[in-house]
Amino acid sequence: MEFGFTTAAYVVAAVLFILSLGGLSGQESAKRAVWYGIVGMALAVFATLVGPGSGLWLLSLILIAAGGIIGFVVAKRVQMTEMPQLVAAMHSLVGLAAVFVGFNAHITMGAVAGGHGEGAFADLIAHKTSVELNILRVELFLGIFIGAVTFTGSVIAYGKLAGKVTSQAKKLPGGHILNAGAAIISVLCLFWYFGTGGFFPLFVMTLLALFIGYHLIMGIGGADMPVVVSMLNSYSGWAAAAIGFSLGNDLLIVVGALVGSSGAILSYIMCKAMNRSFISVILGGFGGTSGPAMEVEGEQIAIDADGVATALNEADSVIIIPGYGMAVAQAQQSVSEMTRKLRAAGKEVRFAIHPVAGRLPGHMNVLLAEAKVPYDIVLEMEEINDDFPDTDVVIVIGSNDIVNPAAQEDPNSPIAGMPVLECWKAKQVFVSKRGQGTGYSGIENPLFYKENTRMFYGDAKASIDSLLPMLK
Repeated sequence: MEFGFTTAAYVVAAVLFILSLGGLSGQESAKRAVWYGIVGMALAVFATLVGPGSGLWLLSLILIAAGGIIGFVVAKRVQMTEMPQLVAAMHSLVGLAAVFVGFNAHITMGAVAGGHGEGAFADLIAHKTSVELNILRVELFLGIFIGAVTFTGSVIAYGKLAGKVTSQAKKLPGGHILNAGAAIISVLCLFWYFGTGGFFPLFVMTLLALFIGYHLIMGIGGADMPVVVSMLNSYSGWAAAAIGFSLGNDLLIVVGALVGSSGAILSYIMCKAMNRSFISVILGGFGGTSGPAMEVEGEQIAIDADGVATALNEADSVIIIPGYGMAVAQAQQSVSEMTRKLRAAGKEVRFAIHPVAGRLPGHMNVLLAEAKVPYDIVLEMEEINDDFPDTDVVIVIGSNDIVNPAAQEDPNSPIAGMPVLECWKAKQVFVSKRGQGTGYSGIENPLFYKENTRMFYGDAKASIDSLLPMLK
């Protein structure tokens, strides 16, 4: 009866998780989808606490309470601009958990073999055949490997996103050979582990996996960070699935597979949006070029708030392109108010969202939804790119690579071939930017030097706020 309730609860929780993932694909259903996930997780935790093998109630409740308090405090303190860093940090914890569970499974197997293993997991191992034990060894080995790669990779991704580690692609001499060598030795460690069953092969493999995670992500530049975040999300899912296999927990297997597959699909979609192969991002990183980049000629021409306001008042159609700079300045509320005033004046206002805008998939969509921008005027790149030639004014707020014409004009550019928002085809383009820097990825943008582009320098929120009183 006890096992039957746990199984049923796990099935219901799995269905809720599937509904949650499905609902998160749309802005209108996202809030409901979050609640599906919350209820599913609460049910899963409760079923685990009262199910087979339950015990250590006081310790379990203390850890759950501590985790809940820490999560609440972190959620209250972290701004939306810091969400990519938080996601990367959470991925690292999942990876570390997979490593610890794998080592615990190895230790428990040794204890059972010595005739002194205790607990529900030890009982589970004791009833396994020799073939099943070998399968368990493969599962825990893979779990530790994926978890270790995810842990150090996520830590480095956090450092790059938080500005604590350089956003440039950095590799040790012979970078690809080092990664391949570490992977090959890890495979040899698997056979070594099978032959001896000892701890040392696991330890060597763990060190190699930690190095692979570190070196892999260090070799990927800033512009590919959205892909890296979704890729690490996938890794953490597969690590969770490996934990599920090791522990014999069906729900962990299902949830891990859902997260792993959805993260992999998202990574593929984003790579397609950047015209890059997943393998090239992971192995090559960002910034590989075949020759010198095209020189940018001309100068950046500044404009003040009066000039921008005049152009907006005279325009019939306006497209706003938000980027990470808008998030940093927390200008989304000001942008929403500007949108409301322009639409009240009878102007057509729309938002153009590039798939990799910001540093996290869907980052801009969430910010605009938070500011109560209507969903129906927030359009994806493929829906709006053809409309720029018929647009009077484009306002670019804190974006660089996603509006960079070098992707189409310079075959030697690091982003050559990447689909971009072709805003330079509009009649007028205003770029809200703090200064003349090249942005997170370090690539010069010819858009800033075009004849129909004017630079609206300053903090994005302050700049937009200065426009509001001038809009009619």
